[in-house]
Parts: sequence; structure tokens; C-alpha cells
Amino acid sequence: MAVATRPYHHGNLRSELLACAERALAEGGLTQLSLRDLARRTGVSHAAPRRHFADKQALLDALAQDGFERMGRALRDAMEQAGPEFDTRLAALARSYVRFATRHAALLELMFAGKHRPGAADGLREAADAAFAAPLALITAAQAEGAVVPGDPEAVATVAWATVQGLATIANAGMLDDAALDDLVAGAVQRLVLGLRPR
Repeated sequence: MAVATRPYHHGNLRSELLACAERALAEGGLTQLSLRDLARRTGVSHAAPRRHFADKQALLDALAQDGFERMGRALRDAMEQAGPEFDTRLAALARSYVRFATRHAALLELMFAGKHRPGAADGLREAADAAFAAPLALITAAQAEGAVVPGDPEAVATVAWATVQGLATIANAGMLDDAALDDLVAGAVQRLVLGLRPR
């Protein structure tokens, strides 16, 4: 009697494995994540994921890199659609980031841990730098236009970003509901804009 074997892959296995890994991460954390379990969930042989990821760490790095790439696109798209004004671009950027951070809380934690892990893949660090290039470019351009106080743009952007990150962290801790978060983000951006204006 022939034994049925599962196929190597179907469709775009790498993308499917990453999507499945993100769901598993959100459901049970890192301890629940394994290449063998992902193979089972996606219906492929237990060896198939290793054609794309050498081990679990390679999978985690790829997942974090994918997260930074998606987040970077979301931030850039939000700013491009907001128009040329600094205030509206900052508001769009903040809303987009908080939305991503609260919808993908477990992934975001993995992304930041991966970025700072010794020996992290170059692609992961490059994706992280590219994602945060948008907020830095926004501050730099606003300084050039005279809409934001002068000074080291990275330092100015870090202070502004800390406010946005803080709101996302509080929300992910379950201390805010969605409606309150929208209002808080809008209010925080108004105060940031006032604080960033040249005196």
C-alpha cells in the first residue's frame, strides 16, 4: 500500500509560512512557534520550511524583517496621502504607526527584539532603518521649511516618536480602548506640533 506524502509546497510557501508564523506568534508567543508546527499548519512536509529558513531563528529574523517592510510601507503611504502640510503628515504618520502597533503587538515586539539582537541579519537591520527613515525625513524636511525647531533631527524625531510609541505601548497593555486611543493620538499630535514649533 502506498503511503501518501504531503507536497513540498503550494503557491508561495515562504509568504504563507510567514503569515502563519505571525498568527502563531500572536496566538501563543515564541514558545508555540516551530518550523514543524508551521509545516503542519500549512499542509506541507516537515522538511519543506527548511528550504526557506535554515532554523527557527532565521524564520524569526525573516518575520521581523517582513514586519519592518510592511510597517515602513504603511508609514510612507500614510504620509503621501496626507498632503504636504507637516501637521497633517505627522498626524497621519502617528495614526498609521499606532494602528500597526496595536494590530500587530506580538510582531512589533519581535521586530524590536530582532533589530537589536547581536548577529541579526543585515536585511533585518536595513529594513528597520528604512522603516524609520520616514519619520526622520518628515522632521528634517519640516526643519528646512522652518516648521520645526532646529537641532539634531534624530534627537527631535526621537522625542516626538517616544510620544507615539508610548501611546501604542499603553494601548497594547490594555489600558485604552480603541475610541480613546484615536482621540489621544489626535491630541498628542496637536501638542507635539505646538511643542515642535520654532519659538
